[in-house]
Amino acid sequence: MRSGLGLFLLMILAACSRIEPPEQGGELVVAVRKAPAYFDSDGGTVTGFDHDLAELFGQDVGAKVRFVIARDPAELQELVEKGKVHLAMSIAVREHVPGVRFTTPLRHSRQLLVRHEDTPPVERIGDLGGLSIEALVGSPQAELLQKVGGATPAFTLVLKRHSNEFDLFEQVNSRHSEMVASDLDHFRIAQNFYPHLDVAYLFQESVHYAWALPEGSNLFDKAQEFLERIQQNGTLARINDRYFGHLDRVSDGDIASFLVRIDTVLPRFRADFIAAQSATGIDWRLLAALAYQESRWDPLATSPTGVRGMMMLTGDTADRLRVTNRLDPRQSIRAGGRYLADLMDQLPAEIVKPDRLWLALAAYNLGMGHMNGARVIARGLKRDPDSWYEMKRVLPLLAREQYYNRLKSGRGRGGEAVIMVENIRTYYDVLSRKERAHDESELDFRQYVPPSPP
Repeated sequence: MRSGLGLFLLMILAACSRIEPPEQGGELVVAVRKAPAYFDSDGGTVTGFDHDLAELFGQDVGAKVRFVIARDPAELQELVEKGKVHLAMSIAVREHVPGVRFTTPLRHSRQLLVRHEDTPPVERIGDLGGLSIEALVGSPQAELLQKVGGATPAFTLVLKRHSNEFDLFEQVNSRHSEMVASDLDHFRIAQNFYPHLDVAYLFQESVHYAWALPEGSNLFDKAQEFLERIQQNGTLARINDRYFGHLDRVSDGDIASFLVRIDTVLPRFRADFIAAQSATGIDWRLLAALAYQESRWDPLATSPTGVRGMMMLTGDTADRLRVTNRLDPRQSIRAGGRYLADLMDQLPAEIVKPDRLWLALAAYNLGMGHMNGARVIARGLKRDPDSWYEMKRVLPLLAREQYYNRLKSGRGRGGEAVIMVENIRTYYDVLSRKERAHDESELDFRQYVPPSPP
């Protein structure tokens, strides 16, 4: 009798501990990991692949999103199993997980082992004998290595709790760890910060990332329908491009040089970039990324076409912005920031960030005349002229006669502008993680009031 009563009470307590549906609680509770590829925050600003998708789904079901941060993949899955959240994002799909249902996968990535470039590669699984390999507890890589371990010479698998992929990569980069297991997406991002990392071994197996919901959740069908819809209408591709589309542009050597210059050159000009932010409202790190792409932070830079200085201004642009000396870094940085802000202001109001910023950066390279011409081409091809994802496929057409001969602006180097913007996105990503924001709460790329002339 007592045992029956005890079991009944436990069932009541378990039921009470499960979260209310969003239509009753008024909020959608989403579990995420603070992983570099999917979810990040800086100075109170939250961004990332998972963040944007969760916010869209919240709007779809009419609920405000509340994020719960899991410290490792095992904790992420546990939150779903115990019904503590409505769903977990970017979780590795597994078969036969009791109490959990997975949606259609959103992304997939190859699994791999990562080493320092100064250590020998692994040509075959048998070469792992005697090595120590770190992996996150509950990760698909840990599961894969546990299976591999029974068929190879002994290696030591070290499972790390309450960590993320970058913690592991940093340990390899500093030579404190021999090797780590991760996936290709996280490795590609990490190379922008740790260029001495290299692939030790690439597994044939891929990992598929999906959403996970508790078994019996009334949200599952809504989540499945939402994901299928955004895959079909291109929304998912645009969000994917926003966070991953620029990763393959900059070489390892370029990143290594950039990291050195952040420590040795940038400090001389940091105050000038921050002053330009105060004048324009544009994040100083974005302006620094633009300047690095333009001149490698060389205030005396000059191109064969006549553009000069830190921000590589033309003579006409410098005159309009009342720059008396293009080789003066302070004048150049401030003017370059004002010019970019002017370009953002000229774009139609319906273009939102970050597309507004990427399109303005392309216009910085091309000129607004060519940008407007490319937008005309986009409309003719039934592509969205307000989307960077669409426009970076249209801009290279400015070099083809069948397109540019119908434009007042004529031929343009649109492909060069695309590469420039994608490089700046990478440099900005690195600077955003390595350098502190300055009054970030005041930044708004969509609104800009031009400062008074100097």
